[in-house]
Amino acid sequence: MKPASLRPFLPRPALRRRLPHLRRQYAIQTPGAPMLQVFNDNTKYLQRERAAADVEASRRVDYLRDEVADRLCERLLDINRHFPQVLDLGANACNIARALTTSSTPLTTRLTHLTSADTSPTLLNRDSTAPFNALLPSHERLVLPPPTHPLPFAPQSYDAVLSSLSLHWINDLPGILSQINKILKPDSPFLAAMLGGDSLYELRTSLQLADLDRRGGVSTHVSPLADVRDVGGLLTKAGFKLLTVDVDDIIVEYPSIFALMMDLQAMGESNAALTAQKGPISRDVLAAAEGIYRQLHGEEAKEGIPATFRIIYMIGWTEGEGQSKPLPRGSGDVNLKDVLGGGEFK
Repeated sequence: MKPASLRPFLPRPALRRRLPHLRRQYAIQTPGAPMLQVFNDNTKYLQRERAAADVEASRRVDYLRDEVADRLCERLLDINRHFPQVLDLGANACNIARALTTSSTPLTTRLTHLTSADTSPTLLNRDSTAPFNALLPSHERLVLPPPTHPLPFAPQSYDAVLSSLSLHWINDLPGILSQINKILKPDSPFLAAMLGGDSLYELRTSLQLADLDRRGGVSTHVSPLADVRDVGGLLTKAGFKLLTVDVDDIIVEYPSIFALMMDLQAMGESNAALTAQKGPISRDVLAAAEGIYRQLHGEEAKEGIPATFRIIYMIGWTEGEGQSKPLPRGSGDVNLKDVLGGGEFK
């Protein structure tokens, strides 16, 4: 016999039947949520809204977005096709819409309707009364929900999706690429340009060295960016075919590090990383960074300092009938050894 004091702790049949209802429920990640939060979405939204509120300053620093939009639209010229419905995702101030009307070869005849969509209403509608709007056959602006929400578009509703200098602020980049693939019709292109790689490496290294010298540590002053080596894999994982990925460096000369940082702020491109230092950078760190920047990256023949913006261009196609596909493995008729001359290394 068991001691009487232990009898209440013995499992009973009735209690065993109720145990499944008392099992602990473990937390699981919501489908579609980003695996890793790198940027503060609310901070980035406020930065872009404040920047666009100063209309003149915002327009004055559109040189980078206008240049990249022009180069992206030039890639559209290589596609000999008419696009009834086109989406500009992350339109900023509708720089692609402007580029479609001001390029050397106007592309407005290549499309029927353009939808410019962005999460920042102030930036999106900044130039709603500009003359280029009247040159587009049909154009609408759409304010998007926060990046954590799914895209509000029906599957297979667009013939082409463009995106210029917006994807580098997306936390869930694989998720957004997969959604873009779904809203495109079969055999339709996705053309995008984003900041990546070693963009602003001069500013990044100068601030890090200045931090080490004046504070004895390093803070995150420049947001992290995707590497070009990862873009192809992300597009493939999202379901895109016939990929093209290339890189272009745009070097802009600024009078000083202070002018560079002021332009980035006016663009709404300031640091928004979750690990960013709270508050402004101290004056002594900035003064040291200015001297380091000129010493490491300046040129004696020039008074200004260079800043490198590395642009990653990507083109991917949704799967469709009649599309060229790679031959199956082992179907080749020519031996690679014969092409390269055969033989063995000695």
